[in-house]
Amino acid sequence: MNAEIIAIGSELLTPFRQDTNSLFLTEQLNRLGVEVSFKTIVGDRRPDLINVARIALSRADVVIFMGGLGPTEDDLTRECVAETLGRPLKRHARIVEDLRARFAARGWKMAENNERQGDVIDGADALDNKRGSAPGQFLHIDDQYGHAIIVLLPGPPHELRGMFEEHVFERLKRLVPAQHIATRELKIGMIGESMVDKRAAPIYKAAQGVETTILAGTPGEVQLHLRAQASSFEEAQKRVDALATLLEDEFEDAIFATKGESMEQIVGYYLGMREKTLAVAESCTGGMLAARITSVPGSSRYFLGGAVVYENSVKTALAGVPPLLIAEHGAVSSQVAAALAEGIRNSCKSSFGIGITGVAGPAGGSDEKPVGLVFHALADGSHTEVIERTFPGDRDRIRHWATQQALDMVRRKLM
Repeated sequence: MNAEIIAIGSELLTPFRQDTNSLFLTEQLNRLGVEVSFKTIVGDRRPDLINVARIALSRADVVIFMGGLGPTEDDLTRECVAETLGRPLKRHARIVEDLRARFAARGWKMAENNERQGDVIDGADALDNKRGSAPGQFLHIDDQYGHAIIVLLPGPPHELRGMFEEHVFERLKRLVPAQHIATRELKIGMIGESMVDKRAAPIYKAAQGVETTILAGTPGEVQLHLRAQASSFEEAQKRVDALATLLEDEFEDAIFATKGESMEQIVGYYLGMREKTLAVAESCTGGMLAARITSVPGSSRYFLGGAVVYENSVKTALAGVPPLLIAEHGAVSSQVAAALAEGIRNSCKSSFGIGITGVAGPAGGSDEKPVGLVFHALADGSHTEVIERTFPGDRDRIRHWATQQALDMVRRKLM
């Protein structure tokens, strides 16, 4: 079975509000083996809402409407879905009385327009809302639109999630055919999206029963999402794992995560497993590397600390970089990056030290040292490795690229 999720509200078509409910619903529907084929956002306009509802019912087995169940004039979901289905709305006295009691318990008098929330599509079950005033509705139809399940849910996330978990999930489970979806997410570091696809396409195109999606994640990361549907979870998982194994053989150590972990999580895992520690000295990344490392719970076990060394005198004071070295080679150089890594390692007495220096832009570049040029160094006390890269994008992307490269150096050192 497939599903369509419809988010209703003109505010969702502005830069100020975002639909996050559909992410939760997609996860829940996938647990039931229901594939989400479409997601639609529509404003609070009656003709548009009716048109969207008609299209959804023509192409989806499960249609979930989110929002537009309130008491105001622009809350039109009940009316528009009823009109689309050619069914009347019936006002439920119990719902209205429950609403009055809810308001009275707070010492308020209920406005007359709240009574609209007691209107239920003929044939639908009203769903109690313990967290708000808008009841939901669940309707299983078999008419000119074919066989379909229609669900109306309130828009506020805490109301929607509670209602779905308490009233909708088990109902859907009883109605949808037994299907299971298995997924895997492989993450590849420091290879471009087009090159990943060139190498992966011959492999995933030959796989039977597995859908593959390639996504560019954060800078320095490409994601391979594998998805299979079968009558048993074991069969679906078997298909996904078989394709994942072939892709792992192709990309080898370029794959840094096989279950969706972040690069900083993987690096933390290796540091902890090897009982090693890390310190960092950052110039152009301005603390972004330390922030990524410490975003992982428990990072205090392996991350000792670091320094943001923007100004040249601070490179000397905090990481021991000789002023003559900076004068001779420039702050953005392989020599200074190496000195930063070695100096911060010595200062913090860590197993490894990382040094990063570069030109993040948008200004400050030259023909010799363009915007995007970054030197990364990794020191372990016996050897210092330096990697020079020129990254594309704006300032934030260049800085993120640089932190990804630095973390990848640590990962490969510890593998």
